[in-house]
Amino acid sequence: MSAQSDEHSGDHSGDHAGATPGGAAAVVMYTRSWCPYCERARALLKHKGVAFQEIDVEAQSGQLEEMVRRSGRHSVPQIFIGEHHVGGSDDLHALDAAGGLDRLLRQQH
Repeated sequence: MSAQSDEHSGDHSGDHAGATPGGAAAVVMYTRSWCPYCERARALLKHKGVAFQEIDVEAQSGQLEEMVRRSGRHSVPQIFIGEHHVGGSDDLHALDAAGGLDRLLRQQH
């Protein structure tokens, strides 16, 4: 996987708290650069100060297949916290509204 710009894709773990030991992000989000739902999910994670690795499925060969294999879904974003599949942007926001997002993030430390 090649490093990409922070604007659309790449490793956001250096910018936000919440990385796992060794520097790997506990949160992984599969995206497409033009996706408004991806931007909505990205904004929530950044607002919470969460480290995340963003993988652009169009820019990185084989990542779309990997996302589908892991999530069973073809739409983006697909968000994972550790090995837990959260789902898409609406799922992430619903989890946050229910108070479950912070709890799940704390379990990753």
